[in-house]
Amino acid sequence: MDPLLRLIIIVVQSYLIGSIPTALIVSKRIFGFDIRQRGSGNMGSTNAMRVLGWKWGLAVQIGDVLKGLIAVLLVGYFFETEMPFVNRTPFEDATVVKMIAGLAAVLGHIFSAFAGFKGGKGINTSLGMLIAVAPVEVAVAAGFFLVALFASGYVSLGSIVAAITVPSTMVIRYNVFGVEIQGYHTLVYFLGVLSLIVIYAHRANVGRLLHGKENRFTNLMVFRRLFGSHHR
Repeated sequence: MDPLLRLIIIVVQSYLIGSIPTALIVSKRIFGFDIRQRGSGNMGSTNAMRVLGWKWGLAVQIGDVLKGLIAVLLVGYFFETEMPFVNRTPFEDATVVKMIAGLAAVLGHIFSAFAGFKGGKGINTSLGMLIAVAPVEVAVAAGFFLVALFASGYVSLGSIVAAITVPSTMVIRYNVFGVEIQGYHTLVYFLGVLSLIVIYAHRANVGRLLHGKENRFTNLMVFRRLFGSHHR
């Protein structure tokens, strides 16, 4: 098969996998309504937890993570050794294609072909892809996500902080601590672009945060309960 056609198939396949509207399927099949008409109207796991309950919300979250992970893993079955363009990165050809596939899956989740090109924010699908690409950065970002969530109660704020943390952590590890990261000069830009895509998908949330209208999980504001009680 022509290498360019093979790459196009991988990209389209990854986009379609990412486009699977997990929350919409669960809400319609299990509960009989369209989740886009409830809560914030978003098809991400946060709105699913709020509208469907934490168990089904967690199921949606796992499904969204798997979309990114599966898109990357399938590259091993469809990609062969020949690239349709010259690979000038320090990565192996297969790794470059995996990053492309992962990004296509994230875009599919945000702009779902099966839901009017409107989907979730891309955090969970990005997580699935990044687990294989940058596990250390994901672990650090997860910590910052939890700190922001437990301090503010805003999942969206935690997600934005995590998106910024992933490329920032790689920059700090490489430039400050001198950690040798294979393909750093390619990967850091890739993570930066992915971070910007996720932040762009949260632009409405940013507006609500600035105006104090964003939905908040007050029961998750652990730090206020722990430290606020000492000042009473």
